[in-house]
Amino acid sequence: MNKIVIFGAGRIGRSFIGQIFSRGGFDVVFVDVDQNLINLLNLHNCYKIIIKGESDESLLIRNIRGIHFKDTARILHELSSTTVTAVSVGQAALPSVIPVIAQSLQQRAGSDKPQPLDIILAENMRDAAGYFRNELTGLLGKEFPLSSIAGLIETSIGKMVPFMTREDLEQDPLQIFAEPYNMLILDKKGFRNPVPDIPWLAPKENMKAWVDRKSFIHNLGHAVAAYTGFLKHPGKTYLYEILDDPEILNITRDTMLQSAAILMQIHPGEFAMHDLMDHIDDLLSRFRSKALRDTVFRVGCDLIRKLGPDDRLAAPIREAIRTDLPCDKILHALVCGFYFRAKDEASRYHPSDLKFYGIYKPDIAYLLTRFCNFDPEKNKDLFLQAKEICIEINQKFKPEILIF
Repeated sequence: MNKIVIFGAGRIGRSFIGQIFSRGGFDVVFVDVDQNLINLLNLHNCYKIIIKGESDESLLIRNIRGIHFKDTARILHELSSTTVTAVSVGQAALPSVIPVIAQSLQQRAGSDKPQPLDIILAENMRDAAGYFRNELTGLLGKEFPLSSIAGLIETSIGKMVPFMTREDLEQDPLQIFAEPYNMLILDKKGFRNPVPDIPWLAPKENMKAWVDRKSFIHNLGHAVAAYTGFLKHPGKTYLYEILDDPEILNITRDTMLQSAAILMQIHPGEFAMHDLMDHIDDLLSRFRSKALRDTVFRVGCDLIRKLGPDDRLAAPIREAIRTDLPCDKILHALVCGFYFRAKDEASRYHPSDLKFYGIYKPDIAYLLTRFCNFDPEKNKDLFLQAKEICIEINQKFKPEILIF
């Protein structure tokens, strides 16, 4: 049986990567820091996924086992007898995982006939391959044949994982909820071995375009709904609640369409508008799923990152300026983001948002410069438009925080 070693047995690791590889005929080995979870995986050698759609569907994922992250010897043993691994641990944990992978690559390179290891980077980060390449080169040295011994495969993770209550977890600590969507878009050029023959893999030649599609449409749509919806409905908890408002739904869709036009301009020939429109409508249907129970807080929080210069709102605006395309709707959503003050179910702000509020100044020019890296001289019209949006928001919604 083929085998994959997956670093991270969390939401994406189990509900998505582990699911599609197990169903595709692979033996799945999870590596995680949660000892109790590892013990349960090894006790049962399977776990249950509840597909949350119009009616729940249950899937039993078999042929799995687990290794604790501190058991380096066993991890290296499992990696030595496979050609594919995946990383889905979150950016904060990557500095711990990469040295283990580097050690495995070093062992692999020392064998008589080294076979490459393909590393699927199932992380929600831009230029994940570049980050891994730099880190691995720093550990292995510039002379190490990294490009031939390791495939660094970027992905676009479109999977959303439904919220689970404490009662859900207590009922079955191994079960995990998932939405029906199950397609993993990944970089075809990143593979050093043949792409695994699994129905749910969608290898792409121009991965940059598809990473941008995720950011400019999926991530942007999330941000537009959360930021504009919070201003109008600050008491709403769930994303589907604010998207039940036809005004917010239309604003979100129109803004996604404006960003789609920018996406097509910077990646000519890669996308057709009718396909992007279908994608947008499918996303909005998924955003509105009551089974998903996605919260406004989760979708909008982490403002320093999400309002940053290379993320879901500022990046398409910058491309629109460069290509002389309209971006007024996206700018409106970006300005709304500066007013975002949602809290989690325990009435707490996200730690990054607390930092944002600590350095916050109620001056739109300062915010656009400080967080988005726009130039007040080169982008003068943008700053004027943003100021007008602030005046409109202050008058219409009378928010807790006023920006001028």
